[in-house]
Amino acid sequence: MFTLAEVASLSDIQPTYRILKPWWDVFMDYLAVVMLMVAIFAGTMQLTKDQVVCLPVLQSTVNSKVQPDTSGKADFTTVETTTGQEEASMRTVSFGSAPTVTPDILLSRATSSQYQPTESGQELKKEQKDSSGRKTNLDFQQYVFINQMCYHLALPWYSKYFPYLVLIHTIILIVSSNFWFKYPKTCSKIEHFVSILGKCFESPWTTKALSETACEDSEENKQRLTGAQSLPKYVSTSSDEGSPSASTPMITKSGFKFSADKPMIEIPSVTILDKKDGEQAKALFEKVRKFRAHVEDSDLIYKLYVGQTVIKTVKFIFILCYTANFVNTISFEHICNPKVEHLIGYTQFECTHNMAYMLKKLLISYISLICVYGFICLYTLFWLFRIPLKEYSFEKVREESSFSDIPDVKNDFAFLLHMVDQYDQLYSKRFGVFLSEVSENKLRGISLNHEWTYEKLRQHVSRNAQDKQELHLFMLSGVPDAVFDLTDLDVLKLELIPEAKITAKISQMTNLQELHLYHCPAKVEQTAFSFLRDHLRCLHVKFTDVAEIPAWVYLLKTLRELYLIGNLNSENNKMIGLESLRELRHLKILHVKSNLTKIPPNITDVAPHLTKLVIHNDGTKLVVLNSLKKMTNVAELELQNCELERIPHAIFSLSNLQELDLKSNSIRTIEEIISFQHLKRLTCLKLWHNKIVSIPSSITHIKNLESLYLSNNKLETLSAAVFSLQKLRCLDVSYNSIAVIPVEIGFLQNLQHFHITGNKVDVLPKQLFKCVKLRTLSLGQNCITSIPDKISQLLQLTYLELKGNCLDRLPATLGQCQLLRKSGLIVEDHLFDTLPSEVKEVLNQDTSIPFANGI
Repeated sequence: MFTLAEVASLSDIQPTYRILKPWWDVFMDYLAVVMLMVAIFAGTMQLTKDQVVCLPVLQSTVNSKVQPDTSGKADFTTVETTTGQEEASMRTVSFGSAPTVTPDILLSRATSSQYQPTESGQELKKEQKDSSGRKTNLDFQQYVFINQMCYHLALPWYSKYFPYLVLIHTIILIVSSNFWFKYPKTCSKIEHFVSILGKCFESPWTTKALSETACEDSEENKQRLTGAQSLPKYVSTSSDEGSPSASTPMITKSGFKFSADKPMIEIPSVTILDKKDGEQAKALFEKVRKFRAHVEDSDLIYKLYVGQTVIKTVKFIFILCYTANFVNTISFEHICNPKVEHLIGYTQFECTHNMAYMLKKLLISYISLICVYGFICLYTLFWLFRIPLKEYSFEKVREESSFSDIPDVKNDFAFLLHMVDQYDQLYSKRFGVFLSEVSENKLRGISLNHEWTYEKLRQHVSRNAQDKQELHLFMLSGVPDAVFDLTDLDVLKLELIPEAKITAKISQMTNLQELHLYHCPAKVEQTAFSFLRDHLRCLHVKFTDVAEIPAWVYLLKTLRELYLIGNLNSENNKMIGLESLRELRHLKILHVKSNLTKIPPNITDVAPHLTKLVIHNDGTKLVVLNSLKKMTNVAELELQNCELERIPHAIFSLSNLQELDLKSNSIRTIEEIISFQHLKRLTCLKLWHNKIVSIPSSITHIKNLESLYLSNNKLETLSAAVFSLQKLRCLDVSYNSIAVIPVEIGFLQNLQHFHITGNKVDVLPKQLFKCVKLRTLSLGQNCITSIPDKISQLLQLTYLELKGNCLDRLPATLGQCQLLRKSGLIVEDHLFDTLPSEVKEVLNQDTSIPFANGI
């Protein structure tokens, strides 16, 4: 026999799984336990009590009751008797042919009839008169023997094995009820789900989020009644907080809630989470996200639960059918013909089954339990197929809270939540908090504000090259509220902050004029947008796709400088065209670093206002440049790394052009330079990092040219025409193959910066030192062997590069260059040591006069 503890272990599951046990599963578990007790009770009674008790039936009695068999062979005879008011089915069992009589028995019968001729007649008379029965000649061992034989021959099989069948059926039902908790493919997901659900239910963040929601809802209702009429223009129609509509830059669900006068509603009772609780809540968000991705792709748990329910239903039908058929076979009286007359002397016995009454009552009880169990199985199937369990909607949770972004789930995830609802819907409501991005962003905001205080942010403020106060925030979960308390900040850089949100508190930052958004699609509230529209002067936006550019960028009417860095291919140009730049009427500088094949048409919308246009391509060839003709007011134009092979003709129409930069292209010849004579205002021409091999003499027609940059080309000689440009103040021919500096360089009396680093010059002409206005002279990485003493004539020289030449010494006349100091003298240390000590002292003197290299 099984012990009770062993049987109970079959239905033992973890206590935490009770949240996945609906009422019908619990009820069926109890029914299974009761059926198990029925089996154990019936089996115990069969083992502890006598099985059957049999008495022989006298021959005369049998003959009077049994009809003779006409065939002479009686295999099976049934005799019906009535005892009192109870009818019982009596069965006579005979094996083989008609009973045979052995010679010994015949001899004994003959002897007894010979010596007692009159005794039989007297006994018959006595039997008729005496109702107490007749005596037999059987001893105790014969009774035990016949009881055992008749137990197996006369008693129906169901009466003998009924307890064991009930036990087996019950064990199968118990196993199939909890199989989905034990199957490896499902129990791993269930264990993970139960663990996460419990932590979500008990997390302090859940209580805080729901309490904030309640407070916010009540506050919103008040403000809708009191403030809707006074501030209608600040109200956003977006139903999803944090998601702007296509036609408005507003972000919040109710923009007036975060106005400049009333920044944000805070819950004083639960404003700050414990740091440990906050970290645990962050981990829960990540676990829920990964669990959802893992579980939603299949419906194995649902199918397994349906399968085991179908198995239980089929089992119930099978048990009910065959049990109801055998319920009448359990009777109290049975007739037994064991075919052992040669041992016992009797051919038929009447047997009583002592446990028949009790077993029949237990069987009826078992049938009743099975019927109840089956009806519950049918209800379960109705629930499984009537309700769409592969979809779960948090509609009520969204209605009751501000977390309108809680997504509906499907497949096994949905089925598990439906099962949890049968236990307590509060679990699902609390679990939904961790599916909401709004909730996660609120948690991040609280943790972020707790970590990034005003004092910590103040420590990260620095001074940039323009001597402005700058703050750079990198890879944070959001923008800390304390940032907007830095009222003296000039530049704010936000990089890789996907959930950046600019609140109305930015209106406090009256000095803010420059904003950088690097891969940061920042969202702004209405009041914050109004402030940025009126105060922001410079905006840098770095993006992967043009769709990431916030819509409100195109509405900043007072913006002066716009820097766009990202992918702007032909398809996305159409998208950017939808958000036209024509509203940026005060835009003066437009910097585009992308992969353009043509200048976007929408740039021409602001062409009349632009004074500087910079296009930096990544090597993509810029083909169409006709739209440049419309930019009549452009004074500075840069077309860098655009794979240009010649100077574009469209440039010659820019009458107001003052500076042209064609850096890093593939220009080989500049014969078109003669057309620059029409650009009367052109003063700076940058053709560096190209493939130019010669300078045409037509360059003399650009009479107003003051700066000429031809470094990193393939020049071998310097054309004398260059030195006819009397206004030239800066000449850069570094990193070419020039071997000789022409003596005509002495004509450039206004030359202040001359760079010829990285060439093959070996001799410096004396005429070079007639350029007495030189302030910067770069002669490094050449083949120069000596420096003439006439260098002392360069009284305004502040920067001299000689490193990388073949010099043996430095001229002592360097000390006469009054503005030259050691910091501006780029030379090897051992050459500096060759100077006289008094010259070293002069060069080592401090000076506050700044120098510039002119590049």
